Amino acid sequence: MSNFTLHELQCFDAVVRGGGFQAAADLLHRSHPSVFAAVAKLERQLGLTLLDRSGYRVQLTESGRAFHRKVRVLLHEADELHTYAAQLAMGEEAELRVVLGDLCPLPPVLEMLSGFFAQRPQTRLHLQFETVTGPWERLREGEADLIVHRVPKSDVRMEWIDLGRVALVPVVASGFLPFPLDTDITPQRMQALTQCVVRDSAHHPSEPGHFLVEGAPRTSVPDHVMKKELIVRGMAWGHVPRFLIETELSDGSLLSIAGQHFPGVVEELSAARRRDQPHGPVADQLWDFLARRAPLLNPTLGRVPSARKAPLHDT
Repeated sequence: MSNFTLHELQCFDAVVRGGGFQAAADLLHRSHPSVFAAVAKLERQLGLTLLDRSGYRVQLTESGRAFHRKVRVLLHEADELHTYAAQLAMGEEAELRVVLGDLCPLPPVLEMLSGFFAQRPQTRLHLQFETVTGPWERLREGEADLIVHRVPKSDVRMEWIDLGRVALVPVVASGFLPFPLDTDITPQRMQALTQCVVRDSAHHPSEPGHFLVEGAPRTSVPDHVMKKELIVRGMAWGHVPRFLIETELSDGSLLSIAGQHFPGVVEELSAARRRDQPHGPVADQLWDFLARRAPLLNPTLGRVPSARKAPLHDT
């Protein structure tokens, strides 16, 4: 079987869309005989009858219908490739793939990205959300151009820009604990209480779970927003980014249990990309744009309020 050409697939698709060879010829601005010959050659090469020509209008055979579904996908990808090449020739990528991690405060980061891409209408922002080690996996596997998340800085393949610190605060709802808040809160005391954790979106997680109390009942959620909601409703306890719970810490509906045994953790939020991969002009402009605006986050978001101080404000 010989290799068929893109032109032959385009002719076949045009016949299907137009309902006949003359209509296809008009769509493609070609002659009727050339379209007819292209489709006939395609059928010979495939060893399939794609079209039933016995009626007034040509119809897809069962094989033709199945084959056409695949053809439409391929032609769509070919169109995207053509657009991508044209935009590269103009000095701009057609698309930038950015992954936001679960430690990313969305309002300031999205505002910054909005300002950047508003000035570059030729480049489409493809935005994705991943959790725990999912952003690293997308970057390592070449499925993202840039991530905004915590970064494994020992990985020499990555370069990064620090955007600020994010505190993960161990919190409970008011009235959740069966003992006073000023008690020495140990893992043993928390063992009977349900702990909420965020599921790792990586296909092959590269880190064990953090802050887990061995033997405690556990519930998992897809992100920190859902985690916060479960904790506010007294269904579990867990560590939540401070930027999500400032109001609840202030009004006392959530209480920090940070102390000797559960100190919380502070993570560095960074923009990261592969240093061992080439980057297009718009990707480099975005990198410079982020560097000029770093750090991005309010320093308060990087502090863990202790159980003794909650719900007081930091100054």
